[in-house]
Amino acid sequence: MMYYVAALWCAAAVLLVSQPRSGVNRWAAFFLWSAGIGGLTDWLVPDGFIAVRYEPWIQFLNHSLTPYGVLIFCMVYTRKPRDPRRMRHFKIGLLLPVFVMLVQVLLSEGYRIHYGLLFVWTGPYYVAACALLIRGLSEEMNPQKRKNMWITTWIMVPTLLGVMLLINVGNLIAPGYDSFRYVSLFILYSMGVATICTFVYGVLGVRLRFERDPLDRTMQAVSSGTSMLNHTIKNEIGKIALSTENVKRMLPPDNDNALEQLEVIAHSSEHLLAMVERMQRQMKVFKLEEAPVCIDEMMVELMLREQELLSRDGIELKVICRDRPWLLIDAVHVQEAIRNLISNSVEAMPDGGLIIITVTANRKGAAISIKDNGIGIPREQQAHVFEPFYSTKSHQRFNFGLGLSYVYNVMTRSGGSVGLESSESVGTEITLYFPRSKIIRLSGRDEA
Repeated sequence: MMYYVAALWCAAAVLLVSQPRSGVNRWAAFFLWSAGIGGLTDWLVPDGFIAVRYEPWIQFLNHSLTPYGVLIFCMVYTRKPRDPRRMRHFKIGLLLPVFVMLVQVLLSEGYRIHYGLLFVWTGPYYVAACALLIRGLSEEMNPQKRKNMWITTWIMVPTLLGVMLLINVGNLIAPGYDSFRYVSLFILYSMGVATICTFVYGVLGVRLRFERDPLDRTMQAVSSGTSMLNHTIKNEIGKIALSTENVKRMLPPDNDNALEQLEVIAHSSEHLLAMVERMQRQMKVFKLEEAPVCIDEMMVELMLREQELLSRDGIELKVICRDRPWLLIDAVHVQEAIRNLISNSVEAMPDGGLIIITVTANRKGAAISIKDNGIGIPREQQAHVFEPFYSTKSHQRFNFGLGLSYVYNVMTRSGGSVGLESSESVGTEITLYFPRSKIIRLSGRDEA
């Protein structure tokens, strides 16, 4: 039993240490901690050092807090709340049965749990948690996130249902029976699969958050740092430009050499200012102004705007709208994100080629993919392409490695995600995934 406690509490510690600010990790750690409390009964006297009188309270914490923690974890893991305040009130409301159980334990003889009352609310909590995981899995469009959710669901659903039947129902039918010998099979199953998948794929969001959350923090830090740096640089460039003009007026008109050098300084200042402004546009913290947008109309407008410029480089742009959804998005930023992806595709096809933009949508969500037949991205570089200032085309003068960072920023703030598939000498496909909550209406099929 103590190995069970140690395993669950170690897993909780790993989650908290990896990402202490992550709501998903905090709630996962909470329910793992509360689930492990039940194993402390092995430490009761005479074998251990915990007084027997504390056994009812150990059981109360274990049986009451675990289903509550599991349900909140599944809510946070599968759904991104639009209203944090409402979500906070909902979490507090779900604590009500725990307080009811506390009153029941305090009023009972020997402080014993009434397993019938316990099952009345823990059963729905466990079933709702499983339903949330299955629903979240069925609605997720991003293949990378879907893989992680699939593993999480297969670990948790059998374990939660098994625990509910063996502990809650079992104690209701035969109070005091030794359920651990049966529950241990589910514990071994979940811990074994979780351990393997954490290292191979990532589970319960652990590996996903090792990779993604540092990028989120990097984006925030770079945005803040770039903003301060840009402000300072623009001020200094302004001083240089003003001083250059003052020196020009002070020099005699026939001093050609000095005037020529001043022109070099002026042009360099203008170049620096243009570069700083471009960096600021791509890295600034922006606020989305979301409104209903007909995606196929937006794609047609984008194609008409880009087609002439692309044709000069020998590139054909094709837009396929397999579905025609209306999405609640910021059209300006989403269009700019797609234009960044088109620009990247153009740079990957110096000898011309084909860019295909495909729009799909269903009850899971909507997706816009931008695919080219360019040079592709080497596998070892794919994990870094969304990092600020990282570029596979560093030799280009005006490439600051911020285009894909901007795309990532737009999709994250829109509640969506970005997927990348690329093979060298074959091409690259980047997909923008929008959650189901962004779909206002689905209608028709067509090709532009």
